Amino acid sequence: MFPAAEKRFIKTNLITIIVLFLVIVAGGVVRSTGSGMGCPDWPKCFNRIVPPTDISQLPQGYEQHYIEGRAKKNERFAKIVEFFGDKEMAYKLRTDKSILQHEEFNVAKTWTEYINRLVGVVSGFCLLLTAIYSFTYLKLRSSIVVWSVINLFVVVLQAWLGSIVVSTNLMPWIITVHMLLAIVIVCISIYTYFKAVTLRNKSLLVNRSLGILKGLAIASILLMLTQVIVGTGVREEVDLLTGSTIARTDFITTIGQQFELHRWLAYCSLILVIVLFFLVRTSFNSGSKQYKFALIALILVGIQMLSGIILARFAIPAFAQTTHLVVATLLFGAQFYLLLLLNKQRH
Repeated sequence: MFPAAEKRFIKTNLITIIVLFLVIVAGGVVRSTGSGMGCPDWPKCFNRIVPPTDISQLPQGYEQHYIEGRAKKNERFAKIVEFFGDKEMAYKLRTDKSILQHEEFNVAKTWTEYINRLVGVVSGFCLLLTAIYSFTYLKLRSSIVVWSVINLFVVVLQAWLGSIVVSTNLMPWIITVHMLLAIVIVCISIYTYFKAVTLRNKSLLVNRSLGILKGLAIASILLMLTQVIVGTGVREEVDLLTGSTIARTDFITTIGQQFELHRWLAYCSLILVIVLFFLVRTSFNSGSKQYKFALIALILVGIQMLSGIILARFAIPAFAQTTHLVVATLLFGAQFYLLLLLNKQRH
């Protein structure tokens, strides 16, 4: 059904999507274990392609060397922030001494962060191949080429932002933007995969108007996106409280209203996904892609709720943080693909 060149693109694109989710898993592990500063420089780790395994392998006086390098990068970033009108943030980047605080060498954290970077590099090469192979659609469906190339530029921006995350010593709002940009990259890859598959397989699309279903799917995605943004805000508060004298069991109470908003948004998201599932079940047979992805979304939202309960009830354990983050992105991806599958065929 598919020519060889198109099969190559579809296969590469699918592998890219899987690798991107692995990057998110690795990033979640890094954040939940506090390994973000395991490598004090970027893109190398302690200026080595393969990071050290013992403190004796570190060059003498490396701490000051990396602090100076990060200070210069932060100054350049402050100018960019100032250009866009946020003078207060630019001032903080220049004057907040905690941003340049040195973290002691920890081999476990170093290798956790290094593996995260390696997976990120693999995803970059996957996106590059996807962009190259997309040119087979230049005449058939040029939007695939356009979005594949755009995604390549977005991942370059993401890599640069990763370096800023390191130079600013894991400044929370930059980590949040970093996370949201990862979701954008995943969604673009899912979109190009969908467009390539449906070019020759129209049976995946519906032949009737599904206004209510499509509207609910859009509402569910927008609600999920809002929940992710509020959730990253909660995570920022957790990061700030981690170094304080407040007991971890009191974090949720201390965060207060922001956590309550996140929790109520989760309930609303759960209800919407359940309603969407039952409506899809009545409109499609159990063998359809639409039904399968509605079911996947239902299962994922259940896991997401369970991990959220564990976070709230058991003092925010690290494994639940990673699970919560990864499942949130998987749920968003499943809902996004379901929305695409609810599109009507164009004759």
